[in-house]
Amino acid sequence: MSRVAIVTDSASDLPAERAAAAGVTVVPLLVTFGEREFKAGVDMSYEDFWRELTAPGAPFPKTAAAAPGAFKDAFEGLFAQGYDEIVCINVGSKLSATMASAKVAREMMPDRAIHVVDSESATLGQGLLVLLAAQRAREGKSGAEIVNEVERRKHTLGLYLALETLEYLKRGGRISPARAAIGNVLSVKPIITIEDGVVETADKPRTRGKARARVLELLSTASPEMIAVIHGQAEDIEGFADELAKQNKFPRDQVAIYLIGPSVGPHTGPGVYGAVILPKA
Repeated sequence: MSRVAIVTDSASDLPAERAAAAGVTVVPLLVTFGEREFKAGVDMSYEDFWRELTAPGAPFPKTAAAAPGAFKDAFEGLFAQGYDEIVCINVGSKLSATMASAKVAREMMPDRAIHVVDSESATLGQGLLVLLAAQRAREGKSGAEIVNEVERRKHTLGLYLALETLEYLKRGGRISPARAAIGNVLSVKPIITIEDGVVETADKPRTRGKARARVLELLSTASPEMIAVIHGQAEDIEGFADELAKQNKFPRDQVAIYLIGPSVGPHTGPGVYGAVILPKA
């Protein structure tokens, strides 16, 4: 039986302890505040990132893709541990150059079985696919079988986030200034999603209460397999998770709450919250 290792990048927002428990290797993206550069989740924790972002006068952070060499080092280390194949699931290629770096690393090792997969998502949209892949690897599935399932099920993901503002997405170049301007008028609390690997505005409710109700409505599904709540220092996130679990008739103790990290947080800004649901196959 082939031993398959699972690799992802830090835009998956899987914290180190969760990734380690699942047997997943995480390659960090880079985040810079002014002249200072950090490896996301390595020498800048998620909590430190939010403190830095919200500090008075803090420079706007920038993110950069992981280099091909970082993926190559990770791949080589896993093969040295005796793995036969690697499935590397990355942040959407339309959102970051990280996918391209992983492909370059694969091309540096042409004699090895390395599958590079575009999640067409980010944060726990990507992360749930990674956890699914890790579970299949533990069950003894081959690399090709894992890739086939991830490719099939990534299009069923439901991901919705309520933002305080579209300003951070605009600054990070993920949406146009014109679209950000539309979202920022009249105290709108925009709700975003990712469709075909691109950030889209799903709705534009005008109050926080309406935004919360709409996010819950959009995240309603008949048969969830996995649910992950995600946020950036949002208020009452436990209450939101309680409501989401009850609405979807899903065990509350299986709804994990994740803090958005340094790879994605610069694009969402503080106060963001929402969830990702992977329906049953």
